[in-house]
Amino acid sequence: MGRLGHTPAFRGRGGEPLPGSIAEVRYLRLGGVEQWVMLRGENTANPPLILLHGGPGLGETALFRHYNAPLEKRFTLVYWDQRGAGKSADRELAPSSMTVEQLIEDLDELVDFVRDRLAQPRVILFGHSWGSLLGVLYAARFPAKVAAYVGSGQLGDWAESEAASYAYALGEAERRGNRKALAQLRRIGPPPYGAKAVFTERTWLARFAGQMKPRALWQLARVLLGAPESSVLELPGAWRAFRRAMNVMWPEVSRLNLLALAPALDVPVFFFLGRQDHWVPPETSLRYYERLRAPSKQLVWFERSGHEPFVDEADKFNAAMIDLVRSVAVMSGTGQRAGGPPATVGPWHS
Repeated sequence: MGRLGHTPAFRGRGGEPLPGSIAEVRYLRLGGVEQWVMLRGENTANPPLILLHGGPGLGETALFRHYNAPLEKRFTLVYWDQRGAGKSADRELAPSSMTVEQLIEDLDELVDFVRDRLAQPRVILFGHSWGSLLGVLYAARFPAKVAAYVGSGQLGDWAESEAASYAYALGEAERRGNRKALAQLRRIGPPPYGAKAVFTERTWLARFAGQMKPRALWQLARVLLGAPESSVLELPGAWRAFRRAMNVMWPEVSRLNLLALAPALDVPVFFFLGRQDHWVPPETSLRYYERLRAPSKQLVWFERSGHEPFVDEADKFNAAMIDLVRSVAVMSGTGQRAGGPPATVGPWHS
C-alpha cells in the first residue's frame, strides 16, 4: 500500500480552519480491499464530484489537484485510487478480483460512503478514459444515486476506438517517414492485441504529440511531484501497478461496447471531448453520444485538447464543470448554491 499522505486544510483569512470545509484522506475498505480516498471541498453543502481515473490502473490525483483544484470551491471533490492503482496498489491483491464488475461494486460502496459522509442524496461522476466506461456502467445501474454524468476521453465501442487509434498512429508514422515507428507498429499489427502492444502504440502517439520531449517530461514531473499528497518514492510503484492492472484487465475491458451495454442513461449526460484526442478518437465518442438516450445531454468540444481536456484546457474545463454540470446538480436537489457568481466561459456548443 502507498503512504496515506497529508492534505492541507482550507483556512480563512486569519488562518483558522474554514467552517463547513472538508480536507481528509483515508484508506476506506471497499469490496473487502483497503483503497485510498481523499475528500476536499470548501463547503460540504456543495455537490459531491467523484473523479474516476483512467487506465485501468492509472491514478490521476496529482493532475486533478494541479489543474482542477479550483473546482474545490464549488464542489466537494472525491479523489479515489481504484483497486490496484496508485496508493491502492497491493502486490497481494488477487488478479481474479480485478474485474469490471468488482470495480462497479467498489464504486457503489464509495458512492454510499460519500452520500452518508456529506449528507447528499446523489453524486456527480466524472469519468476519464477507462473511468468513462466505469462511470457509464455505474450510472446505468444506479441512476437514483447519480445527479449527472460527465465523460472525457469517452469510450463507446472500445474495439472501434482502439482500431481508430492504431490507424492514426500508423498513418502518422508513414507521414513522418519514421521507420522505427513503422517497424514497431507493423510488428504488433492492428488490434485486437494485448496490453504490451497498447503501451507500444501509446508511446508512439505520445512521441508524435511531443509529450516525450525533455521539456514536456519535466513539466509532467513537476506536476506529479508537486502535489502535497504525493511522494517521489511512490512513482515506481504506481507505474508497476498501472502495468499490472492493464495486463490483468485489458482482455476484458478492451472488448466492451457501451453502445450495446448502456444505450440509455436515466441521468443528465455531458461529454467533454478533446478535438485532438488520438487515444480515444473523438469520432468514436461522438458515435456513442449520438446514439445514447438520456433525459438531457450536452457535448462540449475542447479544440486545443488531446486525451486530457482537464489538463490541456483546464480553465475552460473548470468553468464548464461549474456553469453546466453544477447547475444541473443543484437543480436536481444535490448540493446548494454557494456564494459568489459562477465562472463564465462560452458559448457552449451542444
